[in-house]
Amino acid sequence: MMKSLIKPDFIYRVLVAIFFAVMPVKASHAAIEIDVTRGNVDPLLIAIPSLLGSGDIETVAGTLQDVGALITGVVQDDLARSGLFAPLDHASFIANPLGDEVRPRFNNWRAIGAQALVTGQIKRETDGRLSIEFRLWDIFGEVQMTGLRYVAPPQNWRRVAHLIADSIYQRLTGETGYFDTRIVFIDEVGLKTNRIKRLSIMDQDGENQRFLTSGDDLVLTPRFSPTRQEITYLAYYNEQPRVYLYNIDTGKHEVLGDFPNMTFAPRFSPDGNHVVMSLAENGNSDVYLMDLRTRDVKRLTTHPGIDTSPSFSPDGEFITFNSDRGGTQQIYVMTADGEDIRRISFGAGRYATPVWSPRGDLIAFTKIADRKFRIGVMRTDGSGERVLTDSYQDEGPTWSPNGRVLMFFRQEPYEQDGSGGETSLWSVDLTGYNEKPVRTINDASDPAWSPLLGSN
Repeated sequence: MMKSLIKPDFIYRVLVAIFFAVMPVKASHAAIEIDVTRGNVDPLLIAIPSLLGSGDIETVAGTLQDVGALITGVVQDDLARSGLFAPLDHASFIANPLGDEVRPRFNNWRAIGAQALVTGQIKRETDGRLSIEFRLWDIFGEVQMTGLRYVAPPQNWRRVAHLIADSIYQRLTGETGYFDTRIVFIDEVGLKTNRIKRLSIMDQDGENQRFLTSGDDLVLTPRFSPTRQEITYLAYYNEQPRVYLYNIDTGKHEVLGDFPNMTFAPRFSPDGNHVVMSLAENGNSDVYLMDLRTRDVKRLTTHPGIDTSPSFSPDGEFITFNSDRGGTQQIYVMTADGEDIRRISFGAGRYATPVWSPRGDLIAFTKIADRKFRIGVMRTDGSGERVLTDSYQDEGPTWSPNGRVLMFFRQEPYEQDGSGGETSLWSVDLTGYNEKPVRTINDASDPAWSPLLGSN
């Protein structure tokens, strides 16, 4: 059994204390809104001054003012990476908000082109916790759009920053944010002939990376539960593939079973009570369903072709998978009981690793054509196919919990001398215009995006 290198107390604990009253929008001014389908064409200009605060704290270096600046920096980075917001340079500010100022001086912010403004302050409670509050303002409407206050231990300042960014994102786009999430992935080091692969986890912005396995055994393809902070992954134990269930909150490993002919870890059902997987028997791969409570396994497909990479729809009614039953590797959809199987991909090339969007409207995939691997999406009936990336080898898409962003891994080509081949994580939005690298300590592959931490 592999040993966990992460402790349960890594899990954050944050209390959302109160909601501020939201002031009504004046009829003469249209409320600020962002069209999330347009991508990085015309991002909203937003001013985010550092949170105001004073006093020393022991658990974070510097003063409360320093911590306020750190929180502000994370909020700015989250919003900027989305491609929908352009935080203004602090050097352009005519004046910062005053500590006792309830309403900003809107003319000062209009003068530098700001469309929205975030103000806030940070205080220390008598019990040592931090009280962090912010307000979002519509500059042209001159109204407060939302406000929140969080109370949290000082070491959890970064998570509070992600929660603030999520609140701003949701209020201005109408969509749920995705910043208060984590990514589990495979950390890779060493030569390609002797690669060490460890299960690792980090915040979605690349911070707080921790190893979950020691590297003694090869691990592959982690998958997040949609309902719990729990993952499945495939590991080679004594050179035989074994599927593990890992609870991140407790650090507990559990063996789902030994599957000699499995190449990808199972994916969870939307309720988290089942996993769907591909197993090979007598040289033939088919899709199977396992009940996690009883460990009963049911076969869903029976075809001489290779059926693999199954993924549930968010309502649990359907499963998508890829198969070569039609002669080439294509994407298929069937009901969750294995009936009504139909092919949905008909473009040039081959299709792999289909993953259903949490919104239910799209299926992401890896497309292999022209000697390249690209990430794309299509509607669930196969229409509207769009390729979002164009690189040498992009694989393994995973959805943000709001279904607006994909993360994947990119591998560079190997050189003749054996060098090269670096793997890294990237994200891209549904427009394909906002593609960004995701920071990791070492090479990284096979990302899986968690649900929102607050939803578990």
